[in-house]
Amino acid sequence: MYLRMARRLLFETDKRLLWKLAWNMGWKGMLSVQRHKERLRRGEVFPPFLYVSIINSCNLRCQGCWVDVASKQEIIEPPAMHKLIREAKEMGNAFFGIVGGEPFMHPHLLDMLAEHPDCYFQIFTNGQFITDERAKRMRQLGNVTPLISVEGNEIISDERRGRANVFSKTMEGIHHCLQNKVFTGVCTSLCQTNIDDLLTEKWVDRLVEMGVMYTWFHVYRPMGPDANPQLCLTPEQQLRARRFVVEMRASKPIVIIDAYYDGEGQALCPAATGISHHINPWGDIEPCPIVQFTKESIHATEADSRTLRDKFLHSDFLHDFRTLAQSTTRGCIVLERPDLLSALVQKHGARDSTARGSALAELDAMRVRTSQYNPGHAVPEKNVFYRLAKRFWFNDFGLYRGHDHRRSAAPGLLRQAAAGAPR
Repeated sequence: MYLRMARRLLFETDKRLLWKLAWNMGWKGMLSVQRHKERLRRGEVFPPFLYVSIINSCNLRCQGCWVDVASKQEIIEPPAMHKLIREAKEMGNAFFGIVGGEPFMHPHLLDMLAEHPDCYFQIFTNGQFITDERAKRMRQLGNVTPLISVEGNEIISDERRGRANVFSKTMEGIHHCLQNKVFTGVCTSLCQTNIDDLLTEKWVDRLVEMGVMYTWFHVYRPMGPDANPQLCLTPEQQLRARRFVVEMRASKPIVIIDAYYDGEGQALCPAATGISHHINPWGDIEPCPIVQFTKESIHATEADSRTLRDKFLHSDFLHDFRTLAQSTTRGCIVLERPDLLSALVQKHGARDSTARGSALAELDAMRVRTSQYNPGHAVPEKNVFYRLAKRFWFNDFGLYRGHDHRRSAAPGLLRQAAAGAPR
């Protein structure tokens, strides 16, 4: 498998793009995590990986989408984006996830990224706006990788994404990227309607044959005003997905990402460990994309002119979110204990950062669900490379240590939730 992967990298990639990936994302990414670990020892958190939703608009209407895609368009303007990236670079950051809405609907997307050749950008996209011209531009930039979402076959994709001919248009975008030797990934939000079609060795083999270099199977989360909980995977299916990823990593010449497990197969939450946080199109700083509450913004105001560094390091809301999440579960506190999160939001007076203004009501109406945390069913990595990489640069950094996550370790907030947030 290692030899086949090396052969793919040698013969199927643009070597300049591969160098940019290895240097900007690989080497600098490792250094940024090392700095994160050093900050943790001082009790400070500045996420080494920031995810930035640069626009709320999207051309699709996916089932269960929590982004206000049909609301008035809001974008992060280039000056604000450049300031954000510069201040993050001062903290050692080099990697940024670019999210939406649909990022390619932002009128200045690639021009903004071109201003920072010393960084690496992963664009989460449906691929339908990736023309041959845009793919050529991404190859020319060299520091951009598109992660293109495929949510099922022709029929399922149309149903899942609320438009016609979605699959063919997305595959065309993938084709443009691969034709231009752009380092390209494909991701899938696993749910009841696509797990049997895409969580398969046949699909992974097809991606390899196409020239796709990495893939990501993440699990559908029922959030937003129309959460579609019927799409949720069962705990057995989530365990099946984890086992599949581990097996494919050990046997297929394609990189497979996951963001919710360490090398020993123990669950974790990137927001709880502080390795990543999210910034929405209005500039609001949120714990993660599905926790749509905020106390700070990247934009300076008369009331708060602090630097990005100070806003992260001295945010009581973010600090208490991480503490609560770490002491409650190794999984997703939003799914497992929405009552505790609601109590936290109310305690801090955190602002609803959605355009629709109903995030707290949605949280209070949520039914408790399982997440990636499944005690007694850890599936360790079989691939030695992944296991070692995670041991040094992607784990819980000791933050969960000493907690019994089968019981809440936040009794004060639990009492508040019981009193003020009926279930």
